[in-house]
Amino acid sequence: MRSKASPVAVWSALLVLYVVWGSTYLGMKVAIESMPPFVMGVFRFIPAGAILSLMVIVRDRGAVPRPTLRQVVDASIVGLLLLVGGTGLVAVAEDTIPTGIAAVMIALVPMWLAVLGFVFYREAVRPLLALGIVIGIAGVAILAWPAGGAGDLDPFGLAMILVAPVSWALGTLYAAKRAVLPGPALLASGIEMLAAGLAFIVVAAVMGEWATFDVAQVTPSSWAGIVYLVFVGSLVGYSTFAWLITVAPLARVSTYAYVNPVVAVLLGFLVLGEPLTPRTLVASAVIVVAVAIIVTTRTRPTPAPAALASSTTGRSSSPTPGSSGAPEPATVR
Repeated sequence: MRSKASPVAVWSALLVLYVVWGSTYLGMKVAIESMPPFVMGVFRFIPAGAILSLMVIVRDRGAVPRPTLRQVVDASIVGLLLLVGGTGLVAVAEDTIPTGIAAVMIALVPMWLAVLGFVFYREAVRPLLALGIVIGIAGVAILAWPAGGAGDLDPFGLAMILVAPVSWALGTLYAAKRAVLPGPALLASGIEMLAAGLAFIVVAAVMGEWATFDVAQVTPSSWAGIVYLVFVGSLVGYSTFAWLITVAPLARVSTYAYVNPVVAVLLGFLVLGEPLTPRTLVASAVIVVAVAIIVTTRTRPTPAPAALASSTTGRSSSPTPGSSGAPEPATVR
């Protein structure tokens, strides 16, 4: 049974979610101005994971069951796929790709969920869902197709931003179909963030980022971006989301999936001066329509998301708008 909350409280929380998660793309862009993307992941997710886990432990005052080895391993796998393969590649892409375009491409996670769910688990693809997938592919084609002009996207950045939502969808499917995650919900998220932060240490070393990183050269604005991502993007965003899915219908909560890209595009334009070309506007509109169709078709009122919730049996529900669960944030945020 859902808890009761006033409509004003629900819509206020949704507005917070729209703005907070729509602004994380801007926060990442600012953070990587003077900090390599994978190093940024270390400074972002280790503090966020530690604080979130500590918040849960203190809040529940010793009532939190100790996670089993299986739960920790599964949460770590989910964290690697969502945060390293997903969010980490977004940060890499944002070195050359505008934040608004990055957000629009990441919004297609539900499309990849539908496609990969069919490929690996033969999940049904209803006609309306198939239409949403086709529209989404058309939007990507409009955005990515070389036009021989200044508006063409950097090929490497484009490749990264195309791979990121696939990794996110794979992590979501693993969480929904195979993973056994610890409870309560936010503790699973904390473990995922900690595992990702530790993995980012290794990835940054392999990519040679530590060899060139000088902490003294990090600008105050980059540190401000990190602080924003840790406390607002992760802690405020996740706490708000975790509350919303207990008091509001999933169809309403999942609207963040197609509102966040709009917020990101507007913030990129207003704050960073990113260009709003007709091509970008048309492609963004097409993709938002596709995401809206896919999300509304797939959303079902079942348990909370994988990175944010686990069922009473310990197995997570699907973290993205889908046939098996609630919406999962398309960026953590």
